[in-house]
Amino acid sequence: MIDEFAKDNLHSRLRRDREALLWKLDGLSEYDARRPLTATGTNLLGLVKHVATVEARYFGEIFDRPSPEPLCRWQDSDGSDLWAAEGESRDQIIGFYRRTWEHSDATIDVLPLDTPGHVPWWPEPAPNTNLFAVMVHVLSESVRHAGHADVLREGVDGRTGLRAEHEKQIDHEARATYWAKIEWAARSAAPVKALEVSRVT
Repeated sequence: MIDEFAKDNLHSRLRRDREALLWKLDGLSEYDARRPLTATGTNLLGLVKHVATVEARYFGEIFDRPSPEPLCRWQDSDGSDLWAAEGESRDQIIGFYRRTWEHSDATIDVLPLDTPGHVPWWPEPAPNTNLFAVMVHVLSESVRHAGHADVLREGVDGRTGLRAEHEKQIDHEARATYWAKIEWAARSAAPVKALEVSRVT
């Protein structure tokens, strides 16, 4: 009974964060969905493509249930899953993600949590694992990248939130006031910190 509870709980959270990640593309232009938003090139559509690839691998070949989606060998991975090439449409990448959900969900549904799996890119002694550990790992990856998407989307147009139904209209004046308060606190603390360092040295 506890295994089924654990599986259902992890699975429901994974489903929630999949939808949250996709929602971060809502209403964006093609350019804003694809453009690099950090010094290392992180971008919103690339995050979706990457998480889709992660799911396809972990809930596929790890349990001898290869994904029907075409994937390069893990040994040949070159980082191209982190961004969308000019010939890849948003619909193609979202479609890949949604089809991957179906395959992943089927794997999760049919296998017990203690089903053994093998992750060849994990260092020893970790490669021999099970469905429970893989579900936790994939959920962690999804949550991490959904968090990245939260910050990136806020930087593009100020939109925030976990779900569309909870989104609130942006109060620009209140945000500016709150931001100024935090900025003032940071600047006010800086001289104190500098003084503390000088005393130590």
